Amino acid sequence: MQLYAPLDMHLHLRDGEMLKNIAKSSASTFSGAIIMPNLVPPVSTKKEVFAYKQRILDAIGDEKFTPYMTLFFKPSYNKEFLESVKDEITAIKLYPAGITTNSEGGVSGFDVEELRPALEAMSELDIPLCVHGETNGFVMDREAEFVSIYERLATAFPKLKIIMEHITTKESVEALERFENLYATITLHHLIITLDDVAGGMLKPHLFCKPIAKRPHDRDALLKVALNAHPKVMFGSDSAPHPKHAKESCGCAAGVFTAPIALQVLAELFENENAPLENLQAFISGNAKNIYGVTPVAKTVTLEKKPFTVPSDYNGVVPMYADETLAYSIKEVRNG
Repeated sequence: MQLYAPLDMHLHLRDGEMLKNIAKSSASTFSGAIIMPNLVPPVSTKKEVFAYKQRILDAIGDEKFTPYMTLFFKPSYNKEFLESVKDEITAIKLYPAGITTNSEGGVSGFDVEELRPALEAMSELDIPLCVHGETNGFVMDREAEFVSIYERLATAFPKLKIIMEHITTKESVEALERFENLYATITLHHLIITLDDVAGGMLKPHLFCKPIAKRPHDRDALLKVALNAHPKVMFGSDSAPHPKHAKESCGCAAGVFTAPIALQVLAELFENENAPLENLQAFISGNAKNIYGVTPVAKTVTLEKKPFTVPSDYNGVVPMYADETLAYSIKEVRNG
């Protein structure tokens, strides 16, 4: 099985030692990725975009990989600033304040008029808006409740391309069909697990994430659009590394580390569900190229039906399926 120019349209690479330790887990097999800006402090200036991109490039060494950079959304962004940074970024990421890791500086209200100057400028400059869509309501209902905000934004800014990030609910899938300018990323783990896998028996901290995994019917809705390669849906791992001690502790950090095993598991999932290879190719590359208008570096990943035992950790970060055996292995990665 061969996959061409895989793209991860929602990736956390962190910074500092963590960046150095895990960056190649993505860069070795993917052609590029949308890089999340929620560092401490968040990436919110042109200078910070340049600096973070350089740190990523230093961390990946000789790997052929494009970090598609983003800014951390601020309502104060004006058109002059956005014009100055447009060529250095691929999108801008909006976080509700305090809703997930390092999002304390996010948006605390969704009054359309307060957001209008920045979002109108983004519409005019064709800069996509990526959104972590959750309210502060009951944890299982947060994303479904946020759909009304997506609807408000999509209606108020019809020329703004809005990416509903890491969707987890049937309600979000249904919203795709109602608004031409709504798109979505879906993670690997949300295609596989439900909340029962996380907390139905002994708590599994390495499967704990935000948005939290939902119900079987939500997972089924995600699987349907992913397996059918819905043209408005693309793969975004939301691979979110944390040190082992931060996951296996009181106050478990939210995030599932899937970067090193994503393609192997997706290959097995699509095969088991009898989805054609061209659908997997569209989900992990073709749709993203169409939605974002990017041209990734050429890379061919060859997978073979050979058991692969997932390491217990990658430089201190425990991956999904640690110490378990997958059906597919990566045989070769060829650049060019």
